[in-house]
Amino acid sequence: MKKGLLIAVMSIVALIATTSCARKVTRIDTNEQIDISGRWNDTDARLSAEALSAQIVTGDWITDYVQQTGKKPVVIVGLVRNKSHEHIDAEVFTKEVEKALVKYQKARVVQGGEMREELRAEKADQQTNASVSTMKKFGLETGADFILQGTINSVVDALKKQKVVYYQVDLELTNIETNEKVWFGDKKIKKYIKN
Repeated sequence: MKKGLLIAVMSIVALIATTSCARKVTRIDTNEQIDISGRWNDTDARLSAEALSAQIVTGDWITDYVQQTGKKPVVIVGLVRNKSHEHIDAEVFTKEVEKALVKYQKARVVQGGEMREELRAEKADQQTNASVSTMKKFGLETGADFILQGTINSVVDALKKQKVVYYQVDLELTNIETNEKVWFGDKKIKKYIKN
């Protein structure tokens, strides 16, 4: 009898333990701000993307270039270096800047980095495996007029259970031919964290 009672009690305890630790996932609006850790998160990336996109598409550099050349500028996105104390994926907001340039028809954007290398590999493969009438030729890529580069920096001030983290995302656009910096944009974010 004691053994049967012990098994029943252990079964109930196991059932309570498994149901009380169950994970619950709730879908939320992607624009809802939720800060759990105080570290860089999706809200910070979104705010940076919105601010930097608005700054670059309204910059005088576009008007100046069009007046000088009669053409839309061609932009390539270079490196955005993370110099902060955290892991931050800059591509989250640089893609938004690229989309804004294309969406508002302010500039032409050419592929860069690893994706450009993938395109070139496909072009090389076509030289052997595609018909002559459909093969894409080397040497016909659109050259960029400007390169977008930048940095992400952070400063942490902490004492006991309080911390202030300051982030600054700086982007700059440089004329590839002349090395002249023609546009600067930034987004600053400051967080107070109390444990």
